[in-house]
Amino acid sequence: MADPHANRFYEDLPPEQADSEEEDDEDDEEEDEEDEVDSLDEDYAAYMESVRALTSNQPGTIIIDDESDDFVEEEVNKRRRTEGGEACSSLGIESSDSSQGYEWNRSDIDGLFCPICMEPWTDGGEHHICCLPCGHIYGMSCIQRWLQQRKNSRKCPQCNRKCALKDVRKLYASRLIAVDEESQKKIRSLEAKCATLESKASDWRKKEADCRKREAESLLKIQDLTERTTCLEQQLQHVLERQSESEHNFGSKFHEQGSCCNFELQKMFRLEGARVFDVDAANQILLVARKPRCIGGACLLTKMSLLSPHESEDITLPPATNCIRDLHISPSSSSLALYASLGKKLAVFSMESNNVVVTYDLQAPAWSCSWDLNSSHYIYAGLQNGSVYVFDIRQTARPLKFVNGFASNPVHTVLSLLQDSSLPSGVRTIISASAIGLCQWNIGDEGPFLVPETDNQGVCISLASCPSSDDIIISYRPKFDISTDVPLSQPLLTPHGRGVQGSHVLFKRVDDCFQKVGSSCANVNNIRLPKSVIIDTGNESTLFASEDEVTCELVLQELPSFRVIQRFKSPDHVRDVKYSPTLSHGLLGCLTERSLQLFSAKLS
Repeated sequence: MADPHANRFYEDLPPEQADSEEEDDEDDEEEDEEDEVDSLDEDYAAYMESVRALTSNQPGTIIIDDESDDFVEEEVNKRRRTEGGEACSSLGIESSDSSQGYEWNRSDIDGLFCPICMEPWTDGGEHHICCLPCGHIYGMSCIQRWLQQRKNSRKCPQCNRKCALKDVRKLYASRLIAVDEESQKKIRSLEAKCATLESKASDWRKKEADCRKREAESLLKIQDLTERTTCLEQQLQHVLERQSESEHNFGSKFHEQGSCCNFELQKMFRLEGARVFDVDAANQILLVARKPRCIGGACLLTKMSLLSPHESEDITLPPATNCIRDLHISPSSSSLALYASLGKKLAVFSMESNNVVVTYDLQAPAWSCSWDLNSSHYIYAGLQNGSVYVFDIRQTARPLKFVNGFASNPVHTVLSLLQDSSLPSGVRTIISASAIGLCQWNIGDEGPFLVPETDNQGVCISLASCPSSDDIIISYRPKFDISTDVPLSQPLLTPHGRGVQGSHVLFKRVDDCFQKVGSSCANVNNIRLPKSVIIDTGNESTLFASEDEVTCELVLQELPSFRVIQRFKSPDHVRDVKYSPTLSHGLLGCLTERSLQLFSAKLS
């Protein structure tokens, strides 16, 4: 290293002499550096010999093979490049790049031996464990000797970071082990993943147990339903066989030539407080509106299965419903039913959830209701004040339209008719019946008008319609001034003063008009509004079912002649009568206050 005071000496000399003296000094410095390198090389060779002698008998340390001479020469060259400070680094103590010709066991060496002398350090004495500011660890005597021998280039033997003797710090530890931090991170990560997987596995085991439990329950339910289905199919087959083989009729039959089909009593159900009903023969379901006295007069809807064991369910309606006057299952969707009540309510009832899904508030008590035959969205209600309301069940806020009638008489029947091609598109036709007669309503075109020849027969008390045959039958009872328009062909039978002689008048719908076809006398009630139904048997024959008020019988008549073909004794006065066909059978229901009779007939 050049002396800084020499510059001042050279400044006092002449230029030529100063240059000569400066060149001589540089030559002397180069010779000194070469002597120092040679001296270091000799020291390093001696050091390698001592390292070989010390480590030859120690297992688990660095073992040098017979090719060490070439290796030492290579290490000497490296040491020359690093001025001796990097010699120990190139021995492979820190790196494994020069591991060819060596056997390594770093797990035993790291943290146990001094990288200079390869001897274990101690926790006391001259070879006390110590470290440099860079963090590398050595024995105290080794690192002091190393630094003292290199006064001009004191560096860490492993990282070549400059240091001094005063930077050496003792460490107080009996044993040091070098732990791979990356491995520890991987271990912690794997442990966390294992814990997560174990938690997920536990959750999946619980879910699997739940699934197996539900699967077992479902299998039991399937087995139970399969057994019930088999039982019901057997019973139904038995009933069909009995119907096909039996020729007995529970009512009195008239076997005149040309009679169409005969109904037979199939089943009788005991009920209490029955008012009106409807039947869905395709799905074998009955829906009965009741108001039994035994439960305080609450309104009920009783849903009953026609299949054995005839399960039934009572659904309590809201208290404001009051008494139900009319009830109809939707002809397009058997899952919905419509009822009108005296509590000024028109409601749509779900047969699936057993809940009222839509309720409309009316201005007056409702006496009748009907589904539209052309669209499942429209419904109609006939009110006590003589008006008719039109609703769209897609709009629950208010009625679509309402029309006032000719009088304030209650509309006891309202029916929808099939679309007439003679009317403008979008016009829907309904007919309604009140005491004054039959009214026709062309909703969307013109207001109501009385159908000719329906307002002079007496007091209109019942209306029945058959859309498939375009037949309409209106039932009348006499006014106080009994008209003689309808001839009396039989004596008046009124043993208890309840039966009066009225009439049934048959009309045929032709285009948008109604033509009178025939009529017949009938025993009707002088107070109540009876129910009747037209039956299309499908073999070019049409029947009419109504009650004989005097004999308390359900009478079946053939149309248009009104010839009586069957009579069925009823246990009480008939409150409602409905008919529902299937593909092969027709089902006729007759409801009284305490019972429901079901009659079945095979259709041709």
